[in-house]
Parts: sequence; C-alpha cells; structure tokens
Amino acid sequence: MKGDLLIVVQTVTIRDRDRLGELAERSWRPFALLAACFGIWWALTEFEVVPRYLVPSPGATLQLIADKAGYITHHTLVTGYETVLGFVIAVVVGVAAAVLMVASAEVEKTLYPLLLFAQVVPKIAIAPLFVVWLGFGLTPRIVVAVLIAFFPVVISMVTGLKSVDPEMLQLASTMGASPAKTFVKIRFPASLPFLFSGLKVAVTLAVTGAVVGEFVGGNDGLGSIILQANGNLDTPMLFAGLLVMSLLGVVLFAAVEFAERLLLPWHASRRGDAVTVTY
Repeated sequence: MKGDLLIVVQTVTIRDRDRLGELAERSWRPFALLAACFGIWWALTEFEVVPRYLVPSPGATLQLIADKAGYITHHTLVTGYETVLGFVIAVVVGVAAAVLMVASAEVEKTLYPLLLFAQVVPKIAIAPLFVVWLGFGLTPRIVVAVLIAFFPVVISMVTGLKSVDPEMLQLASTMGASPAKTFVKIRFPASLPFLFSGLKVAVTLAVTGAVVGEFVGGNDGLGSIILQANGNLDTPMLFAGLLVMSLLGVVLFAAVEFAERLLLPWHASRRGDAVTVTY
C-alpha cells in the first residue's frame, strides 16, 4: 500500500514538473519579446533619441501608475465592466443570430449583407449618434462594444456550425434524431472550437469598443483618461492609460483561453497542449 502511494506521489510530481516545463516553454518567448520592447523604450528615452515630453520613460510611466493607482483602478474597473457586459451581450446575440442563419438559408441571405454592412461602417463615426440617441452614461459605450465584438462571434459560430461532416448529419437523421437533438449532440459541440477562436478576437475588440465609446460619451473609463491626457499633453498619463488598456485586453484574452482549455481539453490537447490540460 505504501509502495503504491509512493508511486502515485512520484507520478504526480513528474506531471507537475512537466506542466511547469511546458508552461515555461510557451511563456519565455512572449516575455522575452516584451522585455525587448521595454528595453528599446527605455533606450529611446534614456539616450534622448526621442524627447521625453513626447515619449516618457518606462520608469516615469510605471511610477505614475503606482502613484495614481486608485484613480487608474477606478477607471479600469469602469472600462472592464463595459467590456465584459458588451462582450456577453455580443456572444448571446451573435450565437443566436448564427443559429438562425444556419437553420434557414433565407435568414442567412437576409442577415449576412446587413451584418457585413454594419461591420464596414467605422464605429468611431457612429458612436456620437449613440450618445445623441441614448444619452451620456454606460449604455452608448456598451452598445459600441457590442457592435464591434458581434461580428467575429457570428462569423466563427456560423463557420463552426457548418463544419460538421454531412455524413454524420445524415447518419443522425437515419437513426431518428430530431433536428434539435442533432444540434445539441453534434452541431453545437463541433462548433465550439471555432466559437472560442472568435471569442478571443471579440473580447479584445470589446475593449476597443468600450474605449471608443468613452472617447465620445463618458467622463470615466480608460478612454476618458487617454482623451484628457491627450488634451493636456500629459504623455506619462497617456502612456499609462494605453498600457493599462493593453493589460486589460491581455487579461480578458487569457480568461477566454482558460475557459477554452477548461471546457474543451480535447481541443487543447489536439493543438499540442496535452501535458497542460489532460493530467
């Protein structure tokens, strides 16, 4: 009994080491690139290749973030709330629209051109209209985030639902499966890898949409910080806002990717991440 327990403990230890090794193997390149970018940024300011009133040093930017942590945190939470809410609405509406388009060719022919037209129209150009129609506050910003994040969700979901092998659908039909059961058991599970690919794009676009909405209709949020800093020529605050906004996008992207690994471990293992997710 003790020998079996020792073997199990050793096996778990080996697997944990494998996980850490795999994580280090995947992570060192992005961190190395990020460090190189910060090094170039530091060199440009330290040797005054670019005037510091145009490009502040990394130290000055990070010091500003530390000094005004409460102020920046408040505005980050506002943007994060708008982003997450807009993203969730875009997912719900996008998935529903994709299901309708796949279920009916007539609906697809009707909706697809409208979706394409809505995607082509620059959101920064129509964002002021939402302020006029909906007033100042969270609503117009969330609407802009929804509009920007909606398209990749729809396209990825439609692609996923149409990716099912027709022979599998015919087999399910001959075995008496109803369209609803075929959707739940075959079409929807097969579409999830495509959907998550679209979600990772959509969540980063939702951050952009929320910030764009804040540019034209808000007194809080990271977009407001960036706009005020730009008007005051406060480049350290401008860079701080951009840095925090980028970090917010990375965190949300990582959250969606974690959900994908949690819900679709078989898909992650197929991409070569078996050591990370299958133990």
